[in-house]
Amino acid sequence: MRFIHTSDWHLGRIFYGEHLTVDQSYVLHDFLDLVADVRPQAILIAGDIYDRAVPPVEAVDLLNEILGRLTIDFRVPVIMIAGNHDSPERVGFGNRLLAKQGLHVIGPLTKAVSPIVLEDEFGPVHFVPITYAEPSAVKVTHGIDEMINHEQAMQHLVQHAITAIPSGQRSVAIAHAYIAGSEDSESERPLTVGGSGTVSYDVFRPFHYTALGHLHKAQRAGTENIRYSGSLLQYSFSETGQQKGVYLIDMDRAGETEVQFVPLKPRRDVRCIEGYMQDLLTVPDQIVGRDDYIMANLLDEQPVLDPMGRLRQIYPNILGANRQSIAVATELDGPVGDHRTLSEQELFRSFFEQITGRSLSAQENTVFCRVVEDVFRDSQEAGKR
Repeated sequence: MRFIHTSDWHLGRIFYGEHLTVDQSYVLHDFLDLVADVRPQAILIAGDIYDRAVPPVEAVDLLNEILGRLTIDFRVPVIMIAGNHDSPERVGFGNRLLAKQGLHVIGPLTKAVSPIVLEDEFGPVHFVPITYAEPSAVKVTHGIDEMINHEQAMQHLVQHAITAIPSGQRSVAIAHAYIAGSEDSESERPLTVGGSGTVSYDVFRPFHYTALGHLHKAQRAGTENIRYSGSLLQYSFSETGQQKGVYLIDMDRAGETEVQFVPLKPRRDVRCIEGYMQDLLTVPDQIVGRDDYIMANLLDEQPVLDPMGRLRQIYPNILGANRQSIAVATELDGPVGDHRTLSEQELFRSFFEQITGRSLSAQENTVFCRVVEDVFRDSQEAGKR
């Protein structure tokens, strides 16, 4: 059986104030071209369909279009689960009716974790959709008495599901979880606050392949047949350089899988540039990637006036500019003693060291003293008028 593994579309995502729906539509239409070309027998979407529980109308319309093309035009069965960003009830609305059209949507957690059985030339393949659920929800829904964590909850759901799969038959899990030891990104929402939300990859060993969602970098998770497909697009500057795409899986009669990563073409790349302001403004007109989403790291130590406005003339979709010479401390300790007893020069010297990580030079100290004297003199003159 040939199937595609994708996840973490995050439709409706806003990136540094930029609505990404047009970018998501662009890459999803490239995905449709891929489906038309490789003709899979199933498509697995492993959660985080939307970026938030109440998605914007444009995101809902885009999902409706893409799923309609897949199931009606291409007649490819789609199995889709809710992730931690989704509202399970909204995602799972009308799932019984949709299943008759080949769209299997698993929203809220239910007591029965029932496999979806699809057939190929070798017989049945049992797809086990494990929608995202907090351990407390698993505990209540399945009547578990003791407290459980994420791994115990997932272990329970997996064991509950595999009892419905006949011995020796092929099986595929679709789940949304954080596998211990995997590489995360800045754009992911933690599954827990103040605790561990990780799951061991051993939980998924009973399956011939596990299609995971949640982490945004495409990667294997413990073994070759347990994988994250990664997000649809680069959703943070920490993902600069990551190639986004989907996994194309071919499963043989025995359940052995051949996995191929297929990149998708984004409308714009997400990348960082670095240099002095003058150099960044004198790039050739034909520079490749001028329309990308850009974060500029400026090396200038002197003040730079209106960096965003000036850089936007070259990079129209620049989203931010950082000053590398200014390392803002997470906690300002301040000068020793009562700040009210310190001179303006002592206060500024302490502030400068906290912000830049270096001492005030003699020349900078002279300039500061001159500015303070000018301010005091102007203030005194104004008071005499």
